[in-house]
Formats: sequence, structure tokens, C-alpha cells
Amino acid sequence: VTSFELSPYREAGTRYDLLPLYLYEGERLFLHANRVGVKLLNGNQPRLDLFVERRLEGFPTTRPPASLAGMVPRNSGMDLGLAYRYRQPWGTLQAELLHDVGNTSQGTELRLGYTREWRSGPWMLRPSLTVAVRDAKLNNYYYGVRAGEATPDRPAYAPGAGINTTAGLYGSYDMSQHWRLLAGVSATVLSNQIKSSPIVQRRVLPGIYVGAAYDFGSLEREWGKESSPTYVKLLYGKATEDGCHLAKIITARCLSTATVNPTSIAGVQVGRPFIQNLNGWPVDVVGYMGLMYHDDRGLQANGLQLDLFMKAFYSGFPWRDRVKTRLGLGMGVSLAQRVPYIEASSQAANGELASRLLQYLDPTLDVSLGDVLGSRALKETYVGFGVSHRSGIFRASRLLGNVNGGSNYIYTYVESAF
Repeated sequence: VTSFELSPYREAGTRYDLLPLYLYEGERLFLHANRVGVKLLNGNQPRLDLFVERRLEGFPTTRPPASLAGMVPRNSGMDLGLAYRYRQPWGTLQAELLHDVGNTSQGTELRLGYTREWRSGPWMLRPSLTVAVRDAKLNNYYYGVRAGEATPDRPAYAPGAGINTTAGLYGSYDMSQHWRLLAGVSATVLSNQIKSSPIVQRRVLPGIYVGAAYDFGSLEREWGKESSPTYVKLLYGKATEDGCHLAKIITARCLSTATVNPTSIAGVQVGRPFIQNLNGWPVDVVGYMGLMYHDDRGLQANGLQLDLFMKAFYSGFPWRDRVKTRLGLGMGVSLAQRVPYIEASSQAANGELASRLLQYLDPTLDVSLGDVLGSRALKETYVGFGVSHRSGIFRASRLLGNVNGGSNYIYTYVESAF
């Protein structure tokens, strides 16, 4: 989903954001773009969720305006929240309580909202109204001016607590059984306390949202079937040379690993089939969770990396009856315990930001070990190579830290179905 909205900050213009729309709705767990959580209560009417959400607020990270010069950057935070939703034919009432747990603002926010949904054929419309009660810590962090940041044209200011109001109209159009167009408009009215800040230019912030989504929900799920296999993959890889980016690797124009300050990864990925033979094609979709260990060779402390992604495998090659070959592409998110050395050093050299949370890509190519060796017992064991790729979508996503760079590790692996 791409969004365009006016920035509240003086001289900051229009804020453009690319939000990867990862959506999953399970019986107990859910993932909604920048929110992941567990359903504590999920009856026919009331629903109670415990969740973690990335707060998409903060100063512009690229080309900050002169009005913010000399100020300490205000960054996106991580909130822990509790949400209660009550749905009736006349609409849905919702209450959410969020508190910063990432030691960013240490602020708290209470959101009270109402939505009503209408459907007619392929069309869906959903107007909404939300009132957000924000405490002083939250507003002071994002819209205040500290004493050490004050100038003659920018006096020290603490807005304190206040109430923001947002009205929106969101809609979708089903182009086919699975493809859906998304769009929406919104307007947020900032509290008087925020509007009076010397770094805030406007009180009303309009926004536009457009995007598209592919819906797997109406397809037959393989995830919960007892007969569905569990895939376990063990891998080991090394970081590539600087400039050996993903496009060069997958086109075999660059396959060299770093010789100066070499670092490596080792990890395990566990997956379950989500869809088999998508639309009758030789394409399977598998959901994975992976845990990586970064060996940064004493250049910095080693760390762990958690990857969550969906992966499509194509196996319809002409020689598939002799040797099953799979071409895979995984897409999802990656959260590192600490920014890997290869990313931190490269971004620091370019004067750019680094982020623990980034987009994750996992292209792979493998063959059936059983077909190669003539062993039926190893038919569903695969050996191959791939690329572990973290990136920030060209600095266009606030969810992923507005980071332009990333990292590539070329790895070899063995994967087997159990």
C-alpha cells in the first residue's frame, strides 16, 4: 500500500510511505502490516487482542527541513497494546490502549473508534471515526522542543496531553477471486496543544492510500492438515562483497563473498505448506519461520535474526520427471537482535540510517537429493543454494525504518520434509 499525506512538521511537505501489506488471520495469531498479536478472546461478538505495533510517527529521515535543523531525531517507536472490539449490525466499536515499550517516547495513547461496513457486489466501503487521547510524554517527544534545541525562531515548547481526531473512508474492489484493489482517504485533526508547537505547520492532515492485495483466504489451506509435511532447512552462508547486490547475484554476475571483514550466518528454517498446486499450476506456497545466528568475527557482538516469510516454489521444469528442481522466492520481514555488521558499517560509511527491522527476501534454487542419487527415501530432501537478503525498500517505508541499504548472504543448504 502506498500512502501520501501532509507532514505535520513545518516545511516538511508531503510524506510518502510504502507499507508492505503482510496480512495473516489465524485462529489465535494475526499479522496486520505493522501490528502482530494474539487473540485473547475471539467469540462471535467481542474480541480482545494483545499486540505489538510499530508506531509510524517521527521526523522525516531524508532531507529534514530547516525547521528541524539541530534537533535530536524523533524516531518510530514500538508499542505494546490491548484492543477490544465489539461488532454489531449497526457497526463496530473499538477501544485500544497503547504504551511505548521501545524506550522511544515512553508515551501512552488511548484510541476510541467506530466503523461501519457496507458491501455491494465486488465493492466494499468502510467509513471510520477515531478519537486518540495522547499523554504528555507522547506529544512532547514527537512535537515538543527541548531547551537545548531552542533557537530565536524555535522556542522551547512542551505541548502536553491532547486529543487528535481522525475521520476516514476506506474501500476495496474485488477484481477477481483473489486480487483486490484498495483505496482510502483520511483527515486527522491535531489537538490545539500540538498545533501550537513551533515545529508544527498545520492542524489538519489529509491522506490518500492506494494499493493492491492478493488474497489467499478463499483457497484450500494445507497448513492445518495432518498429512501436510513440515519442512526443516539447515543453512550456512557468507556475506557478499560490497556492491554485489541481489540483482547481480541472481543473474550470476557476482557470486563472490567478502574477503575483507568477512562475516557469516548459520540458521534453521521451519515451514508448513499453505497452498499446494496454486490454481492448478506447479506452484506451492509455504509459510516459514527462521532463526539465524550472525557470526560477525569480533567486529561487533554476534546476534540473532528472526525471519517470517511466505515462499512460492515453482517445480514445473521440463526435466521434473527425472530430477525435481525447485525455484523459490520468499518474501516477508526480518527482525535482527542488533543490526548486522555488514549493514551497520555500509550504512555508516554512506551516512545513512540502519534498522533492525527490514524486508526479507529469500530466493533459492535446489534439486531433489533422492532423484540425483536414485534413492526414494531421499525424494523429499533437497540441496541447493540461496540468498538471505535484508533491505529497506529504497528508503520508502517508515515501517522498515526508511532504510535504503541492506545485506546479502550467499548460502548453501539442505532441506527435508518430515
